[in-house]
Amino acid sequence: QVQPVESGGGLVQAGGSLRLSCAASGRTSSNYAVAWFRQAPGKEREFVAALWRNGANSYLADSVKGRFTTSRDNAKTTVYLQMNSLKPEDTAVYYCAASSTIKLSSIRSQGSYAYWGQGTQVTVSS
Repeated sequence: QVQPVESGGGLVQAGGSLRLSCAASGRTSSNYAVAWFRQAPGKEREFVAALWRNGANSYLADSVKGRFTTSRDNAKTTVYLQMNSLKPEDTAVYYCAASSTIKLSSIRSQGSYAYWGQGTQVTVSS
């Protein structure tokens, strides 16, 4: 079991960059798929990015392709979401989620993740 903990959110101007971190307390996260979701005010939570077990492959929502990347550090205990060219519509609470049992076909489905962080606010001003 792991407990994701997000950090790195904040206020940034449009066009700027932020890097979110998801640290996994407990057992190593190397065998877990880790995903990022976000929820803007009045909207449903949506998939942003995911990293398959051991960082073998990454997946991105169409809305962030070319701007966001996700990666895992060498110790495999922290996953990052690098966000560049931020837009006001990226404003949301960003959540990190992890699963050791997820199927690749479900990697974009929030219902497939058992472990969730508390979220970190990202605000992009125009």
